[in-house]
Amino acid sequence: MPFIAEELALAFIRALRPIVLQVRRHDRELAEQITDAASSASLNLSEGRRREGKDRLHCWRIADGSASEARSGLRVAEAWGYVAQESLAEAFARGDELCAVTWRLVHPVRAAGRAHGA
Repeated sequence: MPFIAEELALAFIRALRPIVLQVRRHDRELAEQITDAASSASLNLSEGRRREGKDRLHCWRIADGSASEARSGLRVAEAWGYVAQESLAEAFARGDELCAVTWRLVHPVRAAGRAHGA
């Protein structure tokens, strides 16, 4: 059975690929940081899926932070003028989905309470 969070992380990476190539032409370190952060999100989601208790939550917290870091890297690249804002729509959409899911993994009680109007 597929793990939706991991599938979203992979979709985010696919959306990032052309952007990272463009960023790399201007700033190799920023491109690597975006790549590392997105990869970390996916890998930690997968690892957390097989862990239990606090180990699981720890992996998912790292994944949440890494997904957020990759999204921020896109904002930085756009701010520096390395990529046009219009070219980031798909990557931001996938990143937003991923961050929403990782947040719910890290905060399951809060997420459930909000879903029920609490």
